[in-house]
Amino acid sequence: MNLIVPTLKPGDLIEILAPAKAIEENHILFAKDFFESKGFKVRISENCLGVENYFSGSVSQRLLDFQNALNDPDVKAIVCARGGYGCVQLVDKVQWANSLLTPKWIVGFSDVTVFHQRVNILGNNSIHGTMPLNFETNSPEALQTLVDALTGHPYSIVTSAHPKNTLGKAKGRLLGGNLSILYSLLGTNDQVDYSNSILFIEDVAEQIYHLDRMFYAFEKAGILDKINGLVIGGMTDFKDTATPFGMSYEEVILSHFEYRNIPVCFNFPAGHIDDNRALILGAGVTLSVQKEKVQLTF
Repeated sequence: MNLIVPTLKPGDLIEILAPAKAIEENHILFAKDFFESKGFKVRISENCLGVENYFSGSVSQRLLDFQNALNDPDVKAIVCARGGYGCVQLVDKVQWANSLLTPKWIVGFSDVTVFHQRVNILGNNSIHGTMPLNFETNSPEALQTLVDALTGHPYSIVTSAHPKNTLGKAKGRLLGGNLSILYSLLGTNDQVDYSNSILFIEDVAEQIYHLDRMFYAFEKAGILDKINGLVIGGMTDFKDTATPFGMSYEEVILSHFEYRNIPVCFNFPAGHIDDNRALILGAGVTLSVQKEKVQLTF
C-alpha cells in the first residue's frame, strides 16, 4: 500500500514541534518566518520550546504535541525542529491510525529517521529534509527542495561525480536516513522491507570501524542483496582510531559491494551538511550514476 500524501498549497498549516532534544527559540522563529514567507500558516506546538534536561519536554509532553498534530486535520505537515535523541521513546506510543485516514508530511532527518521508518512501513511517504535548527545556515537548494517536496513541484537532484562511485542506473523505492538509526532498528518492528529499494544513508561523528560493523549487520540481515542502488550522503566528522583502521570510509563501504553489481554514489548533498537537500522517502526514484555526474529523479 502506498498512500498519497496531499501536497501543500498557500494557506495550509504547518506545525513545528520538537520530539527529541530541546531547541532555542530563535531557530523556531526563523523557520516560522521562512514558511510564512512562502505563503503557509505556521503553528508552534505547546511544548516545542520546553526544556526538561536534554529534551524539549517529558515523554508525555512530546507525545502529546506529536499526537495532537497528527490528529488535527488542519495540519498538513509536521516539521520536526531538530534531532538528537528521543523519537524512539515516542514511536510505539503514537496512535498512527489518523496517518492512514488523513496522510500528512512528516519532515526531518537524523533522529527523525525513526518516524520515517514507521510511516514508510505504513505506506506513507515522508520527507528527509532540513530542520529549523539548521535553516539559517542551510544552502538555498536545501530550503528550496524542501518547499518543492512539500508542494509537489517536480525536481531532481544533480551532483558532481565522485572518483570512487560505482557507475550504473537503477530504479526503486527510496528508503533510508541516518545509518546509526537504521542500524538500531534492524530486527525490530520498525525495520522496513528494503526489497527493490534505493537505499540512502548519512551519518555524523562515527568511528570508521563502527561503520564497518554496521555494514556487516546490514549484510548479515540480507539487506545488501535486496537493494538496487546505494546513495551515500554526508559522512560528516568521521573519526579514526589512534591506531588507524587502515581504510577510508569510502573503502569500507565499497568492500561490502565487491560482488554486488549495483550503482553506488558518494558525497550526495543530503545529511548533516549545510546543503541538505530534501528527499522524498517512500517515493519511486531513478538513480543514475555516470562518469560526469549523479542524478536522482523522483
